[in-house]
Amino acid sequence: MNLVRWNPFTEMNLLQNNMNRLFDNALRTWPGDSTGTTDWVPAADIYETENELVVTLDLPGVDSKMVDVSVENNVLTIRGERRPAEKQSENFHRVERSYGAFARSFTLSMQVDADKIRAAYKNGVLTITLPKAEAAKPKRIQIATSVA
Repeated sequence: MNLVRWNPFTEMNLLQNNMNRLFDNALRTWPGDSTGTTDWVPAADIYETENELVVTLDLPGVDSKMVDVSVENNVLTIRGERRPAEKQSENFHRVERSYGAFARSFTLSMQVDADKIRAAYKNGVLTITLPKAEAAKPKRIQIATSVA
């Protein structure tokens, strides 16, 4: 049996993400809000490797032509829209999926090389790869040894 050390920060991060989604959903239906900019919020994962940040968003049913990705002032913004199928009409018995515009913005934890950002869309998942700027990459410093 393997023991796994409990990390309370993992639980706190999950709680924060759930609270953010709760407030995002509540604010969408706030009385007097006529912006209509966010009808649904796609789930996102962000992870870091040695040389880059990688962001993935679940965008099932979204045409890649309806998605815009931009980085400005160290903020990554993804905007788009999921439209209902043309067939959707009075023949539907139930519609549970959300449709409409969405926008997600993430403040990047480090500087990235904006000229080398890549985005790929496959099987309903958008993957954005943001190479770290040279100044943000960790530097390994060789320790000189001397023989006494």
